Amino acid sequence: MTEAEQSTPVPGIPCWVSLMTRDLRSAEEFYGTVLGWTFRSGTLGEGFSVAHVGALPVAGIGQIAPGLPTVVSWTPYFAVQDVDTAAARVRERGGTIAVGPIRIGPGRGAMAADREGAAFGFWEGRTPPWSFGRDSAPASLELRTSHAFDSAIFYAEVFGWASEEPGGCEVGYAYRQDAVVVRQGGRTVATLRGGGDAASPDALLRPRWHVRFRVDDLGEVTEAARAAGGAVGPPVDSPADGSEAVIRDPDGGVFTVCAHPA
Repeated sequence: MTEAEQSTPVPGIPCWVSLMTRDLRSAEEFYGTVLGWTFRSGTLGEGFSVAHVGALPVAGIGQIAPGLPTVVSWTPYFAVQDVDTAAARVRERGGTIAVGPIRIGPGRGAMAADREGAAFGFWEGRTPPWSFGRDSAPASLELRTSHAFDSAIFYAEVFGWASEEPGGCEVGYAYRQDAVVVRQGGRTVATLRGGGDAASPDALLRPRWHVRFRVDDLGEVTEAARAAGGAVGPPVDSPADGSEAVIRDPDGGVFTVCAHPA
């Protein structure tokens, strides 16, 4: 992707999602088969590629360097004006910084965890030209946590949500969804809801950000995931997006697929 094809996102909004995996080529084969993605080389070297749906960039996939203890996982990234300031805010509010801040290609980023252990990242720089909440966006984000309002305060203070800056993010409560909703420019860019259990021995039940990809046929995608060596949880009804299912890829990366609502 050339620099001309990138844009500078609004601070505070989710701006990208990325998978860190142990075998880049195997991951490309799995996600290409299951979700129909194609892959192109990114700007970060041979160990990183960008997934596309048609001409639209969807996500990044990077290979974990040998010897690093990084967990295979899908991670959402939020745009910030200054990555060092955001890292300091995370630490001041009881979160942890796992990686960074470091320079990565055309920008600077860091990976962190909130007070309940949900992993996320943040990015200073240009990104592919799409954002969550637009009709063309291929993904959505939902945080499942033990305390949605406490988590909303944490992220609002780190990313400047509800700062009343022109064009910034607004935070509200959606009664029908029973969720805290983050909006920017009239678009929902993330939701935060209860249901996570920080004490659970099951990693899928502990607080985490669900990276959710929209699909046309949920049954077809889940069958393809099983055939390609993935594990699939039973479909459930989402208050916001209709039916969805959680999939674990063969290397352990967990993501959610959701059917377009009728």
